[in-house]
Amino acid sequence: MRQYAGYGGAEESNRRFHYLLAQGQTGLSVAFDLPTQMGYDSDHPLAEAEVGRVGVAIDSLADMELLLDGLPLDRVSISMTINATAMILLAMVVAVAERRGIDPRLLDGTVQNDILKEYIARGTYIFPPEPSLRLVVDTFRYCAAHLPRWNPISVSGYHIREAGATAVQEVAFTLADALTYLQAAVGAGLDVDRVAPTFSFFFAAQMDVLEEVAKFRAARRLWANLVEERFHPRDPRSRMLRFHTQTAGAALTAQQPDNNVVRVTLQALAAVLGGTQSLHTNARDEALALPTEESALLALRTQQILAYESGVAEVADPLGGSYYVEALTDQIEREARALIGEIEQAGGMLAAITTGLVQRMIADSAYQEARAIEAGEKVVVGVNRFVQEEAVRPRLLRIDPTVVERQRARLSRVRAERDSDAVARALAQVRAAAEGDGPVMEAILEAVRAYATVGEICEVLRAVFGVYRPVTVV
Repeated sequence: MRQYAGYGGAEESNRRFHYLLAQGQTGLSVAFDLPTQMGYDSDHPLAEAEVGRVGVAIDSLADMELLLDGLPLDRVSISMTINATAMILLAMVVAVAERRGIDPRLLDGTVQNDILKEYIARGTYIFPPEPSLRLVVDTFRYCAAHLPRWNPISVSGYHIREAGATAVQEVAFTLADALTYLQAAVGAGLDVDRVAPTFSFFFAAQMDVLEEVAKFRAARRLWANLVEERFHPRDPRSRMLRFHTQTAGAALTAQQPDNNVVRVTLQALAAVLGGTQSLHTNARDEALALPTEESALLALRTQQILAYESGVAEVADPLGGSYYVEALTDQIEREARALIGEIEQAGGMLAAITTGLVQRMIADSAYQEARAIEAGEKVVVGVNRFVQEEAVRPRLLRIDPTVVERQRARLSRVRAERDSDAVARALAQVRAAAEGDGPVMEAILEAVRAYATVGEICEVLRAVFGVYRPVTVV
């Protein structure tokens, strides 16, 4: 059971972590703010309007120390929504554990680290695809050697679905991304049976309950078959599709927001019936703002009622054998496999991203759905049918406007108090590692230990790798 707790500064997020753990949450999920995701420090001119707005701001190891203060890192699971700067944030978690005398081998968690879907659907990329893929694979290598309980990637269909993809496209594009990562890892000399079992996946749960159940079942079966056909693993765990599910943010409505509680419950039910191993339920007010503490708690209680009162979690694959669900599972698997073949015919996922093929497919699907809602062919309660005068809107979470000043003040103190020569040496090592063709993670970990910032490390990598400019999708 997970609820995101990161927003504003590290202090607020740490308090919320402790609160939700006390309410029975079993894992910590943190999303980082846009500057952190894009490799900018909080005092960068481009960062000012976004510091702490959609997640927690992290500039240096000092912020991560504050974020994780007092949390039992050897006894909780940590999930981090971070991609382009994933290696840096993971290095910070390792450094915090070291400073607290905790063996990093005991760290349990997941770093999203799925950069391909950023080019496809979300946009928080920095470097071109090839060097970005290199950093992802290097994270696999480091985790295999030093963090045996850590999932070095969560291959995400969630953001692909949120961008407007169909259920079939979500399965196909997610698995095509995963095959690209696995092939790159094997090509770099990593053993498939050392890497594939550490893969985790991340899917959306949308409103069509039975289609979503079939989607999860089809994805699990298709991944097992594709890995067997292409990599011939010895370890059966290499064929397992372990996945986290989040209810669909795109399905939430600003109109009649209490209806979102029902939507989230149905979506969460579909995820459980489809076999999810981990679940996040969105809060009823997330179409309006970041969730309040009360709405986040209600979302957590929704999970707990499903888990402990409904009985649906007691049975593996409870809808297996249903004629409709089995037929729909077969159909989604068949169509997703065909779509993966289409991508491979186009030169593979990297080529399909570079030419905009995948982005155009998703844009077309999103357009068709928007047209159907606008025409009333697809009913959205409270939006295009059963509309009513809006009552007073619920209380919304407002980010403390002093977050920016406090974050910048802490960053200024870090820069003033750290060993500047040690930082310069560490950043030079990062540059040398990036310019070579060997590991990069160890150099980044040394830079993090010296309190180099996310922005400083990314500036070095930008100078070596360049910055990606996306194709225009028309």
